[in-house]
Amino acid sequence: MSFFNEIHERRNSSSIKWDKMCEVYNLENTSELLPMWIADMDFPAPTVVSEAITERLKHPIFGYTFENCKVKDATVQWYQTRHNWTIDPDTILFQSGVVPAIATIVETFTKKGDKIGMATPAYPPFFNIPNAQQREIITCELTEQDGQYFLNFEKLEQIFQSDIKMYILCNPHNPIGIVWSREQLEELVALCIKYDVYLLADEIHADILIKKSYTPTLTVKNADNAKIIACIAPTKTFNIAGIHAAMMIASNKELFDALKSHTEAHGQMGLNVFACTTVEAVYTKGAPWLDELLPYIKNNMDYVVTELNAIPGICVSIPDATYLMWIDYRGTGLEENEIMHRLIHKGLVALDPGTKYGKAGQGFLRMNVACPFDLVKQGVEGIKKALQ
Repeated sequence: MSFFNEIHERRNSSSIKWDKMCEVYNLENTSELLPMWIADMDFPAPTVVSEAITERLKHPIFGYTFENCKVKDATVQWYQTRHNWTIDPDTILFQSGVVPAIATIVETFTKKGDKIGMATPAYPPFFNIPNAQQREIITCELTEQDGQYFLNFEKLEQIFQSDIKMYILCNPHNPIGIVWSREQLEELVALCIKYDVYLLADEIHADILIKKSYTPTLTVKNADNAKIIACIAPTKTFNIAGIHAAMMIASNKELFDALKSHTEAHGQMGLNVFACTTVEAVYTKGAPWLDELLPYIKNNMDYVVTELNAIPGICVSIPDATYLMWIDYRGTGLEENEIMHRLIHKGLVALDPGTKYGKAGQGFLRMNVACPFDLVKQGVEGIKKALQ
């Protein structure tokens, strides 16, 4: 655990999380502000990453590269071992990240003016990318009951009936941290088949499991009869987002061929030499690091729940997955502008405002607790101070 306790100075390292706060929060000085917003861990990547890159650097030529069978086999073995998902290596297409993959999928299978559905709150690129590509967004709020969230299939079917072309799913869900059950996924897949809708499944958080196991969307009943493309990556799992690497999985050959043609038409060349090296390293040797990380994050979450739920008007629980916590502050009676001002200027802690994830996020904050425990304590004390 000492590995995760150590605090590393990240300021002035071109870190979006630490060095972009002035721009994000419209401030002149953020030297005392603790960032707990963007989904980026403050833990060093597993040592197998630096070891693998160091070994690759011994060869002085860094020419054109490709994802060889070792990279594919490592990916396949990881998902087979961790999630009982047998991925055919011939169904994998590599991308520089899940967000670029989402853009590719939207552009490949929809056209300008098409409707794209999603449940809200939702990860901002789910809105931003289709909007930038001139698609119409159709939303359906998740149903909330006693702090639990559910897919409302009655309302979902209504948006499917509105002639949507594609539905974007987040599993595990960001920002709320839900792991959708097999039964819920099967019902969603059935709707996609019934209305002939493409299903884009963002499953980047699949390895950060806190309370529940994850069901890959492509493994549920009748998935083979649906138009599903899943997006996966090791980047959230091992804190290597700066080493761009992701995969699109399309078991339907027609979908695979369409995606492949699109990437070729746009000159997208897959992973660079260091991403190939890193993916193979983490998927073959990174499991022990992850197995230590997960209980550390759970411990951080236990502390946050105990401390913040003692504040009048605040309600937070441990999510099924991710290292993100969805804080309900509606009981305080504060408006979002007021609570954000207090957090930043009085508490000196930067959280994500809930409306960043759509109108359904009103009254909530997203908090990233993937950092050394001392920083979690600092953040919690900042929240307490802000709400005094």
